[in-house]
Amino acid sequence: MHSPSTSRPPHRRLLTAVLTTVALLATVAVSACGGSADAGGSADKLRIGYQRFGGLSLVKARGAAPDVEWSLFESGPALTEALKAGSIDIGQVGEAPPVFAAAGKIPFSVIGTSAPIPQGEAVLVKADRGYRSFADLKGRTVALNKGSNVHWLLVRLLEANNMTLKDIQVKYLKPAEGRPAFDGGQIDAWVIWDPYFALAEQPGVQVLADATGLASNREYVLATPRALDKRTDDIRAFLQRYREVTDWGIAHPEERASTLAPELKIPQDVTSRALARSARPLAPVTPAIGDELQAITDSFIALELIPGPVDLRSRVDDRFSAVFQ
Repeated sequence: MHSPSTSRPPHRRLLTAVLTTVALLATVAVSACGGSADAGGSADKLRIGYQRFGGLSLVKARGAAPDVEWSLFESGPALTEALKAGSIDIGQVGEAPPVFAAAGKIPFSVIGTSAPIPQGEAVLVKADRGYRSFADLKGRTVALNKGSNVHWLLVRLLEANNMTLKDIQVKYLKPAEGRPAFDGGQIDAWVIWDPYFALAEQPGVQVLADATGLASNREYVLATPRALDKRTDDIRAFLQRYREVTDWGIAHPEERASTLAPELKIPQDVTSRALARSARPLAPVTPAIGDELQAITDSFIALELIPGPVDLRSRVDDRFSAVFQ
């Protein structure tokens, strides 16, 4: 006996397929936005952008801010693009990203910083190449992530050695691209920050120079104007937890490393080595911080790496300074 047919006319099947495809595409689009504020479940969550190893990684690893939404970025420039897109409210970056972001007309304010971390970024070379100083890299290929903190370190190293960008061959590579290029001998030097710096410290790798005496290599906390206007209390509460977790980590280095290593997915000994030189207390933004950022900005403009004029001093917002003092 034949069962009654449940097949639908061809035009009905086609309509159903089209509607299903549209629904799937809509789902993918929402997911790709990283959970925007318009997505139902995260509408009231503060959206935080963080990088591997920065102080915010420890906040996430400890579960100290369960009421926020986290987004991971490989570098500061990628994070500032997310600020521009409106997909995050707050983010943590190094020295140069705010400069490039301001030059790109991305709206943000600098609401916090850290103590200097000059040992947390460095120029790495292969020991068997025989380089003894940065000046020895004249005519050589030097790789770095464009617009990141190490971009400012490169500028300062060139100045300190009476060199210009024309004296070296600059190759812009993201961290994930820089490591294989360095290991494979495709570049002569790699300018990089922790934890990528610590991960690359293998036998046969030499630290040619770090930022000591050249660049502060501070962390900066950036926030969107909308978040500052609409979520002031939420931001203050989050920054308070950020400050508390940072202070706890400095006071408990072994526990900090064991907590952070699984989050970073790197060995605990590497984590400990990087943290020993790179974990520093948070600090309030001041007029002096604005002057420091403006000096970096003016140097990039003079080198024609960004268009001017750019006013970084006006981006400094000290309304949360009491949290960091």
